Amino acid sequence: MQQGIPPASGTGQPARRLARLVSPAAIGFILIGLLLAWQWYENRSQQNTLREEIVHRVRESETDSRDARLAAKQAQEALREAQAKLAQLELKLAESQDRQASLEALYQDLSRNRDEWVLAEIEQILTVASQQLQLAGNVQAALAALQTADARLARARSPQFLPLRKAFAVDMERLKKAPGLDLGEIASRLDQLAASVDSLPLAQDARPGASSEVGAAPGQEGLIERLWNGFLAELKQLVRIENIGRAEPVLLGPSQVFFLRENLKLRLLNARLALLARDEATYRGDLKAAASWLERYFDTRSRATSTALASLNRLGAGSASLSFPSITESLAAVRSYRAPQQRRER
Repeated sequence: MQQGIPPASGTGQPARRLARLVSPAAIGFILIGLLLAWQWYENRSQQNTLREEIVHRVRESETDSRDARLAAKQAQEALREAQAKLAQLELKLAESQDRQASLEALYQDLSRNRDEWVLAEIEQILTVASQQLQLAGNVQAALAALQTADARLARARSPQFLPLRKAFAVDMERLKKAPGLDLGEIASRLDQLAASVDSLPLAQDARPGASSEVGAAPGQEGLIERLWNGFLAELKQLVRIENIGRAEPVLLGPSQVFFLRENLKLRLLNARLALLARDEATYRGDLKAAASWLERYFDTRSRATSTALASLNRLGAGSASLSFPSITESLAAVRSYRAPQQRRER
């Protein structure tokens, strides 16, 4: 304040009071108050904004929480469904494993049973073939049976059957070298000969043959000559002298004829039994005896007797032996292979 200017008389006091009021300190307090009011207002505005933001965020969080709870509920339901499906899958897997184990056991049983069936069938085939070979000497049937059995084992493709196939090969080679003699045909021919014995004529019943004289032609002889020739022909029928070219036939009675024919049949049947029993000496002896009986007691000039005698000579003169190889080794190999399996099954 300037000291050289005197204050006015009427306005000095208010001016001084105003000057005191408008002092820097008052201005500072006013400014501080305004600043504080502005800050309060600003803080209040920020608080309102923050409150609104918080409310908005809370609402959003509640919405998110509700969505999350819904999603969690759905997830739990999906989890329960997945667990139920997983339990069903595990159950199906267990059932599948049980079925697979059952199928494997069944396959093993079927495999063992298949081999057993094959071996049982082969044993039956070889048994029948062995019987045919021993009874009828049917070498070809026995060879075919062995070949069939070997083919069945070859289709099985099992190395455990190799010993059996080796035994089959040995017997097949032996049968291929066997003589070709059909005992069934020979036995049938002997049966036919035995059946024809009753129809063979005896030597004592033989009739003389027709006269070999040839008379004159009917156109060249007269009536008297024809009458004379007819008389001579009737006379020749009463008495005939003929050279039969062998010893006088044995005269047999009816009972002896019956026993002769029956004994001849027995000889032929014994020869058939000896043939089937592979008794070659008895077989050839019976055929020789039967042929000698035919020559001695029967009419060899008749066609039936000569045919029967020729058949007996052919059957007795055969050079083939009656002994045949057997397939007992193959049959024994099959039975010995099946025996341990049957004991294990029991």
